[in-house]
Amino acid sequence: MIHPSAYIDPRAELGTGVSVGPFAIIEGPCVIGDGCWIAGHAVIHAHVRMGRDNRVHPHAVLGGLPQDLSFDLASETYLEIGDGNVFREGVTLSRATSQGGATRLGSGNYLMNGSHVGHDCVVGDGNIFASGATLGGHVEVGDRVFFGGGVMVHQFCRIGSLAILQGLAGINKDVIPYTLVGGRPGKHYRLNLVGLRRAGIEGERLKALSAAYRRLRNRQSLEGLPDTPEMAYLRRWLAGESKRHGYLGFIEPGGPHQD
Repeated sequence: MIHPSAYIDPRAELGTGVSVGPFAIIEGPCVIGDGCWIAGHAVIHAHVRMGRDNRVHPHAVLGGLPQDLSFDLASETYLEIGDGNVFREGVTLSRATSQGGATRLGSGNYLMNGSHVGHDCVVGDGNIFASGATLGGHVEVGDRVFFGGGVMVHQFCRIGSLAILQGLAGINKDVIPYTLVGGRPGKHYRLNLVGLRRAGIEGERLKALSAAYRRLRNRQSLEGLPDTPEMAYLRRWLAGESKRHGYLGFIEPGGPHQD
């Protein structure tokens, strides 16, 4: 399962059933879980900890040094990856910046060609990054977010679960969970209705989120709204610390993309 032209550092720990293609490079120390597939010309740098059943396509580079001019080359930092992720051609993920820290990617994510996850990011499960989508450093992403092609997210932003970011959007503040965002600079358009229904959020649960979105758009309190699982997550998210000084603004009703 390992091509003779591949380079594998003796300190690298490979699980059972791992496949490594021609001219791939796996540095050490690192951990590659069972059933992973590493294509030809892919690069896995030292201090990557990868779960099982990940697929790394040609020319993807995982665990490269953080793109931070202040990074101390003597620091031992990590990239931690869950299970069942797909890294298409040319994808890059960076290690963290601070000694002992980690950039973290969950499970079941799909990263299309040329997408990038910067240093110290924390990304959840089931997210999709279209071609060229880019996260700056220290970005936090929930679960099941869709990043359109060429989306650019500024460092320290938070992206809530089940949001969808339209292609080429420029994100410089936090993105409220369950919403559709687009434009440069980015703004909230409406709820991500398609994504919510696909996630099984309908009926009274969807009505509660619709009411919450209207109140947020009008800068009103969410007091008195039902305490559904989605509302509980939304309230926790809104109470969290924002290093970008709050969330994106809103497109007014009847504005673009409201048809």
